[in-house]
Amino acid sequence: MEKYKLAYQTIDKKDYRNMSSFLKKGKHLTQSKITKKFEKNFSQFIGQKFSTFVNSGSSANLLIAQTLIEGNFLKNKIVVLPSVSWSTTVSPYLQLGFKVILCDCDKINLGVCPIQLEKICKKYNPGLVVVVNVLGHSNDFKKINILKKKYNFKLVEDNCESLGSYSKKKLGSYGIASSHSFYYGHHISTIEGGMVSSSDRKFYNISLAIRSHGWARDVEKPFRKKLEKKYGIDEFKSLYTFYFSGFNIRSTDFNANIGIGQLRKIKKISLIRHKNYLRYKNNLKSFWAQNSNLKLTSSFGYATFVKNRLKVFNYLKSKSIQSRPLICGNMGQQPFLKKKIKNPLKLKNARFIDKHGLYLPNHANLSFKDIDFICDQLKKIARPIFY
Repeated sequence: MEKYKLAYQTIDKKDYRNMSSFLKKGKHLTQSKITKKFEKNFSQFIGQKFSTFVNSGSSANLLIAQTLIEGNFLKNKIVVLPSVSWSTTVSPYLQLGFKVILCDCDKINLGVCPIQLEKICKKYNPGLVVVVNVLGHSNDFKKINILKKKYNFKLVEDNCESLGSYSKKKLGSYGIASSHSFYYGHHISTIEGGMVSSSDRKFYNISLAIRSHGWARDVEKPFRKKLEKKYGIDEFKSLYTFYFSGFNIRSTDFNANIGIGQLRKIKKISLIRHKNYLRYKNNLKSFWAQNSNLKLTSSFGYATFVKNRLKVFNYLKSKSIQSRPLICGNMGQQPFLKKKIKNPLKLKNARFIDKHGLYLPNHANLSFKDIDFICDQLKKIARPIFY
């Protein structure tokens, strides 16, 4: 088993004692008041007005897509998705009947390429653009927001890899909604869990309903009353009235209680990840480095490119160092997507990443000594390559 792991759980002995105490007190376990408290605390941290706690980051992406449809937020069902992303960033839009167009990645931050995004906007007039903040780094939101105003699309952030990163404001606070993951090894963990954040009250209330079957029990009272009046439903019948096409993707108060404790650590965790990122960058000056000029980069992993990737992977593994492809590589080459769509655009940068990209461990339990060892081993075997 590798000593230098890509990810390391953030749940510690104090968290386990907290879990034990929570269970011994016989508190409500399923979704209730503790969930609301976690959602409120998370909203304050991320810089959005509202948050909806769900059972995974993937469910958060699904909830965003369905809420946009049910709330009629979009001018059409054409969506631009990043070529460097994750399967469950893309899958909900295929499953819900969107026309999917992949956009190539930026050469430096690995988010969407603003130049190609504008070409797509001119030709296809998308109603929605989804971006992924890759491995703790920001998209070029200055340019993307100019395009957003010019072409009138909604913007969504998949921020599952970048919790805690910020410049003028936190990543995850730029679009109508953002998704976050609390899986093992992410910036914080609720064992399994995810969050949708938004400052749009209508979006928030519809997301609450869709999270729980499509009924209105969890939504704010004024919003529920409007629904009851619109459909002529009395308060009693409303308990089993389904106003939206929903799911059951709730989490629990048990998981939310873990999240409240974890959230107290996020600033410290993010700072360690940032310092580790800088340490890697300083050690690997002869290698390509991802960058987005953030004040704090809550790095999820350190990305670079090598000519001899498989050889590097096997050598690092022999030294107990984990490495992985640079997330999906080129999403357009993933089998599930190739069966569904033929992307109209060339994805030159993503193809390069698919062939040469890898990322190295970064987490709060990794020391500078560990990073120095990893870098020394990489330099012994890797042949750096640039675009």
